[in-house]
Amino acid sequence: MVLLAGPRQVGKTTLARHLLGERGGTYFSWDRASDRKQALASAWPAAGGLVVLDELHKYRHWKRWLKGEYDTRPPGLSFLVTGSARMDVFRRGGDSLQGRYHHWRLHPFTVGELAGVPASIAQKPGEPIVIPGGDRADLVEALLRFSGFPEPLVAGSERVWRRWQKERVERFFLEDVRELESLRELGGIQALADLLPARVGSPLSANSLREDLDASHKAVSHWLDVLERLYFAFRIRPHATRTQRGLRKMPKLYLWDPTLVDDAGPRFENLVALHLLRLCHLLEDRDGHRVELCYLRDADGREVDFLVTSRGKPWFAVEAKLADQSPSPEFLTYRERLAIPQCFLVTRGGARDVVRDGVRCLPAGSFLAALP
Repeated sequence: MVLLAGPRQVGKTTLARHLLGERGGTYFSWDRASDRKQALASAWPAAGGLVVLDELHKYRHWKRWLKGEYDTRPPGLSFLVTGSARMDVFRRGGDSLQGRYHHWRLHPFTVGELAGVPASIAQKPGEPIVIPGGDRADLVEALLRFSGFPEPLVAGSERVWRRWQKERVERFFLEDVRELESLRELGGIQALADLLPARVGSPLSANSLREDLDASHKAVSHWLDVLERLYFAFRIRPHATRTQRGLRKMPKLYLWDPTLVDDAGPRFENLVALHLLRLCHLLEDRDGHRVELCYLRDADGREVDFLVTSRGKPWFAVEAKLADQSPSPEFLTYRERLAIPQCFLVTRGGARDVVRDGVRCLPAGSFLAALP
């Protein structure tokens, strides 16, 4: 079976129904009482096919129940379990599903998907990245303006986007967070979420957040974990090697919806981070490769926005800028020190594709289209 997770309203249910149309089967939503009753009674289709269990993680003993149903399922029956929370959040009961499922993460739309560009990046991490021809600047601007979530992006309307974002955030806290945390914790988590957009792209200090929220370090750390597990935010950590000393341990944080970030620079950096994270998740979930998205920073504050590693070794590095196409001294230093095979300076406003000091400087529309 497949466990499909991702942010709220990213399209999990739509994808599941599309697969049902192709393969045949039955859809059960845990939010509907009649569906819950049928699912718990094992009212599976006699002809087999695909069984979609939407938001099953809301059932307290979902792991133990699903394990039993999977082990005793009739021939020809397969399960697709979807949810807007990470499946490892709900550990409260039941046996492990180890060896019985594949875990996939569904992301918002990307430049490559919208442009219909074939997956031109190497299937094996570590091989050179091939940049397709053409610049998709219009798609980059659309994603920065409306996000990659289907409803506001397809509508292309500022009014629809504002209404969608407001309703999505409200439902996120009233439904998703409340399923995990008590009402007493809800206010603190909401206050933390309000602070995070201004901290996107910068090293995240839990102590600073603790002071701003007048809460304990333990509480703030727990709230950050909740927001990450529910696909509101994600953190990337600094890359460390034996030869590179003094790297700071503080992670950087980004949001699954970059349009929550007001400042143009961090919002653009957030969009690039989402594309890189999707690449890592695709190579992990589909092919089983061990790839990681991280960043570079030392004790002196010298920093490079992103580094993608394969089995712990640098694969390629990315610096995101609004317009400047001049590689920073820090970028060149890290390139030589860590022997990074490929380095990219990605700009929102740049129009030329040039190589400077071993760093390829190119528009975001060209680079992001290369990431499947």
